[in-house]
Amino acid sequence: MPLIALTGGIASGKSTIAERLAERGAVIVDADRIVRDVQSPGSPVLDDIAAQFGDDVIGADGSLQRQVLASRVFGDDEALRRLNGIVHPAVRRESARRFAEAFARDPEAVVVYDVPLLAEARADDPWDLVVVAHAPADLRRARLVELRGMTEQEARARIASQASDESRLALADVVIETAGTLEHTRAQVDRLWDGLGDRIADR
Repeated sequence: MPLIALTGGIASGKSTIAERLAERGAVIVDADRIVRDVQSPGSPVLDDIAAQFGDDVIGADGSLQRQVLASRVFGDDEALRRLNGIVHPAVRRESARRFAEAFARDPEAVVVYDVPLLAEARADDPWDLVVVAHAPADLRRARLVELRGMTEQEARARIASQASDESRLALADVVIETAGTLEHTRAQVDRLWDGLGDRIADR
């Protein structure tokens, strides 16, 4: 019942790796989805966010106004710390519940936690293996501009707001290089999957 952390910077190809692992039989738990779920309308997390950052971060339909909240915390380390203090514990609890649920359904399951902020928030958790999707920052910036429609400045800011490549790579048991073709990335994932037992034993 291995529990694997999969991380990578924005536009690093992490989702491609997660999709391939799911195709091979892994159970994917998506941290971004959990964040959205714990911030759903009427949730205690959303109430706490409004109490900290103002009622106008909640729209007329009761949902979180992400752009409004982002404008309150972006570039303000103290505000971001307060927001993380609300969101991260809730995500940790919910992710643990989903891991346990997956293993209860299948004790032999391979559960992969797709988590962008591993280096920032979950590096010390007891993972059986840490997999890092890696592509050079210049290539990731180009992907953000070409594929997601960001400006060059927006792309640079998003990359700069995350942990450095060095800090992520320092956590890695396995690095999957995603600068090449889709086929090359998938082939690396297949090699990982086929040798998973040995990788975990070596760690």
